Amino acid sequence: MVALNRIYTKAGDGGGTQLVGGERRRKSDLRIECYGTVDELNATLGLVRLHTSSDPDADALLARIQNDLFDLGADLATPPRDEPRKREDLRILDSQVDRLEGEIDAMNADLAPLRSFVLPGGTPVSAHLHLARTVCRRAERLAVALAEKPEEKVAPEVIRYLNRLSDLLFVAARFHNDRGARDVLWVPGQNR
Repeated sequence: MVALNRIYTKAGDGGGTQLVGGERRRKSDLRIECYGTVDELNATLGLVRLHTSSDPDADALLARIQNDLFDLGADLATPPRDEPRKREDLRILDSQVDRLEGEIDAMNADLAPLRSFVLPGGTPVSAHLHLARTVCRRAERLAVALAEKPEEKVAPEVIRYLNRLSDLLFVAARFHNDRGARDVLWVPGQNR
């Protein structure tokens, strides 16, 4: 259980922060940028949920994802170490990725095949889901960049989860555009 009695500590006033386990990093560090972007994605999904209160299934799906994103942020904030810790580290699991795949397949089954790229827009929930998708893609790019650094470790499940989540957000955006009927389609060269 987390207990936050004081919100400000002044420990970050010099531009540093602490990872789980005590290691200090600069706030500009790529790992911090990565899980900060995951936090931004979570906040963006909070905005999406303002539009899903009348759809209990969609709202429950997004609530589960928001919780997963806290798990994912904790995973990124806890770099793997060789020595054991007092408690087990929180990690993203294959089962969380598998669940996203099942949810994508279920929503996608009701959608007509795409004949063009989709422009962000349509219904308010769809437009917000597209925004969340773009933030998710940025988080994924940052996680990949972090994983490419020889001195850093990122669990492959983190990258898989973000990749699948961006796919889910795209499919959900189409689903909430009246199952694709209100999709705004790209027309190449339309304004030439």
